[in-house]
Amino acid sequence: MAPEMFAEGTDPRLDPPPCGSEFETLMGFLDYQRQTLEAKCSGLDADALASRSVPPSELSLLGLVRHLSDVERFWVRCSLMGQDDAPLYWLDDGCDTDFDFPELDASGVQASFTAWKDEVVFSDAALGSEPLGRSVLVPLHGEVSVRWILVHLIEEYSRHNGHADLLRESIDGLVGE
Repeated sequence: MAPEMFAEGTDPRLDPPPCGSEFETLMGFLDYQRQTLEAKCSGLDADALASRSVPPSELSLLGLVRHLSDVERFWVRCSLMGQDDAPLYWLDDGCDTDFDFPELDASGVQASFTAWKDEVVFSDAALGSEPLGRSVLVPLHGEVSVRWILVHLIEEYSRHNGHADLLRESIDGLVGE
């Protein structure tokens, strides 16, 4: 019997368009990666979402959701759109708290997923309003285009979805595709 890959039993993700425009293709792959993260987290309670992989690693599925919220926020809201919004999970001293949730319950999990989905909605609207060739100057990164930001977001999700595969498998045996 083959191992299960999705909590629902069937793949909930939508494939990127095979013959779309450049923008449709990039957004399709970004959406696919976002859907992959959501699928990896589906059906788990707060304790499972917060469970760590292998000590001393701090990685957890919930931490990845929180981290990717701030990734979207930094690259789209702050860098591309020039808003001065503070990171969601950073302290004033510059330390990030993506993977730190000492008092976790269902409402804390819901707040983290809501924040992530809010950033996704903002990112989609912002990215859809900008030409792919537009560039912005990002401290420590130099000049980057909207196209580059989209590819970087895809890369960031793809890398962390590899982590999510391993985390989910360690929780209940569901494996990646």
